[in-house]
Amino acid sequence: MSKAIPNFHTIQTAQCFPRHLYGGEARSAGDDPQPGLFAAAPAAKTGRRDAITDAGLAHFQAAYLGDAISKDDLFYYVYGLLHSVEYRTRFADNLSKQLPRIPAVKQASDFWAFAEAGRQLGDLHCDYECVDPFPVTIAQGALELAHIPDPEKFYRVEKMKFGGKRPALDKSTVIYNGNITMTGIPLEAYDYFVNGKPALEWVMERQCVKVDKASGIVNDANRYAIETVGDPAYPLKLFQRVITVSLETMKIVRALPKLEID
Repeated sequence: MSKAIPNFHTIQTAQCFPRHLYGGEARSAGDDPQPGLFAAAPAAKTGRRDAITDAGLAHFQAAYLGDAISKDDLFYYVYGLLHSVEYRTRFADNLSKQLPRIPAVKQASDFWAFAEAGRQLGDLHCDYECVDPFPVTIAQGALELAHIPDPEKFYRVEKMKFGGKRPALDKSTVIYNGNITMTGIPLEAYDYFVNGKPALEWVMERQCVKVDKASGIVNDANRYAIETVGDPAYPLKLFQRVITVSLETMKIVRALPKLEID
């Protein structure tokens, strides 16, 4: 989930299911022989329109008569449901070939539990850069007490790596650079997967210095940290924050209701 409108490349090479659409002409349900839950409704004067159809909302309102369900509630219900391990396992074959189908759970209380979980997950994932960094232990000593005359040099990261040696890697330890080794990383933080890989390992893979062999272009995470974020320690803090996000995500996911559908 993203709180920013994705750029053209994201939309062109991936699929996006936004809460709202902006600009352009709305398509009617008749344009699609099988209109989905997310489709364009008529544009408001502001240029913003719902991406969830009235028909989709009515379907869920009919399932829970007497409950005042909004399109926001339904949006977060979908996000919560898609994090259900039982849902992903039960429909794994379908999910590998087609878009997810969103069922209505039997109990209204479960609907609201999934919706609330979706809100919490949405806030957590959209604001991952604002959460408190997980308090890892720095093997060399507390950074708050260190004398750091040149922060750009001190926090420069080339490539993070796990402690130990293959095949016995120690994922509770991550060597950030020659000055910083993080220890005490909870192994359960690696249970949160994003696109087939633990979120923490994505951070390790992307927060580095890498040269494209074909073009010679240097992708240097340190430049982004210094020039855009204004903090040379950004890659380190990002790793710590994603530990927090991973642990909190799995706590919410494991508390989701049992998937009861017809």
